[in-house]
Amino acid sequence: MTHTEHTPTRQSTVFTLQGKGVVRGFAIGRAVVMGAATLEVSHYRIASEDVPAECARLDHALKIVYDMLQHTIDTLPADAPKELVPLLTVHSLLVSDPELAGQTKALIASRQYNAEWALSTQGQMVAEQFAVMDDDYIRERVADIHQVIERVIRILAGSGELMLPDMSNEMDINSLIVVAHDISPGDMLKLRGGRFAAFVTDLGGPTSHTAIVARSMNVPAVVGLGNVRSLVHDRDMLIVDGENGLVYVNPTSEILDFYQRKQQAFIQERAELILSKDEPAITLDGKRIRLEANIELPHEVSQALDMGADGIGLFRSEFLFMGRKILPTEEEQFEAYAHVLRAMPDKPVTIRTLDLGSDKTLDGEATVAVNPALGLRAVRYCLSRPDLFMTQLRALLRASVHGRLRILIPMLSHMHELHAVRDAIELAKKELDAVGMQYSDNIELGAMVEIPAIAIAIEPFLKSLDFVSIGTNDLIQYTLAIDRVDNEVSDLYDPLHPAVLRLISHTIQAGERVGKSVAICGEMAGDARYTKLLLGLGLNEFSMHPQQLLDVKKLVRTSHTNALRTKIATALNRAESIDLNSLGI
Repeated sequence: MTHTEHTPTRQSTVFTLQGKGVVRGFAIGRAVVMGAATLEVSHYRIASEDVPAECARLDHALKIVYDMLQHTIDTLPADAPKELVPLLTVHSLLVSDPELAGQTKALIASRQYNAEWALSTQGQMVAEQFAVMDDDYIRERVADIHQVIERVIRILAGSGELMLPDMSNEMDINSLIVVAHDISPGDMLKLRGGRFAAFVTDLGGPTSHTAIVARSMNVPAVVGLGNVRSLVHDRDMLIVDGENGLVYVNPTSEILDFYQRKQQAFIQERAELILSKDEPAITLDGKRIRLEANIELPHEVSQALDMGADGIGLFRSEFLFMGRKILPTEEEQFEAYAHVLRAMPDKPVTIRTLDLGSDKTLDGEATVAVNPALGLRAVRYCLSRPDLFMTQLRALLRASVHGRLRILIPMLSHMHELHAVRDAIELAKKELDAVGMQYSDNIELGAMVEIPAIAIAIEPFLKSLDFVSIGTNDLIQYTLAIDRVDNEVSDLYDPLHPAVLRLISHTIQAGERVGKSVAICGEMAGDARYTKLLLGLGLNEFSMHPQQLLDVKKLVRTSHTNALRTKIATALNRAESIDLNSLGI
């Protein structure tokens, strides 16, 4: 990513941009505008006799970038965000993919494109394939493709690596805000050394590199702004509102004063919240609420502990498998699961079995499903791949001796699937018995409630399980037949729709009747706007990103659940979506 100089205008323009706030907080500072993620590529045709030399030039550039990435991974400083290793590994795998090189060379040979043009064209084809996939994580990997292509084109064009602007004359480097089209993990590492105050980008979402690393650095970030990089100039004054997803450019003195007060209030609020991290989450009427953490990688357990989590409510194990050609071995999985269990010896750790398949493909697999979101995924995929599933189950069982393990099955919809999972677990136990490996006899088995069918017919499932966890993201999507990332219908994605709330309420009440725990691990659990609503529905267990725990705990400790349940019970009978303001919650 190259730094782009802009000539300042004589009179600064005041305007506001709306994006997605992915890290809460407020930052005030000067813009540092970085180059766009897509380069102006030279387009020219080569002579047929020059094709071999052009292919060799491509191979040379790919190797240089691969070596650079490996060197960056090998020399990461001790205090680098741990998220960077898997992110950089994704890039090294992409740049070394024989398919990328092979298809690009085919374009060089068949169309006689120069290497830059051919690589850019091939990268766009791959990106378009990723962009239409249903899964958020996979779709956002389009950014990885663009970033890898950009790095290789830099080498082909002889422009080298990222050059950060000279900020030696700045009074306070901590008040600088990075403005970019997108930020690669390698560039983020370089930017991190500058201790920047915030990040704002044209592209991105909750699982983009910018969001992941900014969250680990605990600095505000707003992504998905569309055209912020082309509108903002170097040294423009910016206000970044990570709470509401707003970026103010050259704000008036009144707006600046307002946000300076908000910034100080937020700093004070966080300091007070940190002091409460060891306080129990007990409501005003004495009800104990469990607040657990969602994690994607083993090292994130430390964040959960720092925020006083009551346990791990969701460990998304598929992130151990993604972005790599060689799948994790049983031993590698065992060490990952055991690490989290050892870190929380007296607290429950819920590990979800692989939510893979469909558009989350492994090792060159591809889907031909018409609708991947409704296809062979999650538990369906695992039962169709007993080799993969049994390896994970053995690793989980072995790790269970190190703590309180709970196994969570995703996308369960039929009782026969539950029976098949139980049979697989019993077989895994027999295989471990045969080689003398130990496992706990007190492992709980639960299922995700994310398909309306299981929510409607929840009682027999609850009787056969130890617990359930509601995945509100998919439950809302499937209930309303709304693709939550489709811009044309995303405004219809409504967590407050009465059908959604009745399914949640029905599941919670069924759990109460049979004495089984019901948690929510979807985005609703960590969104403080819905905390009182969920308490009013009877929810006792929430699981969320560690950074959200203290905000939710604050609301729990100021809520009276019996009063909330009365309000919510009346509202559930309405045909329209619930208006939280009218209920006073």
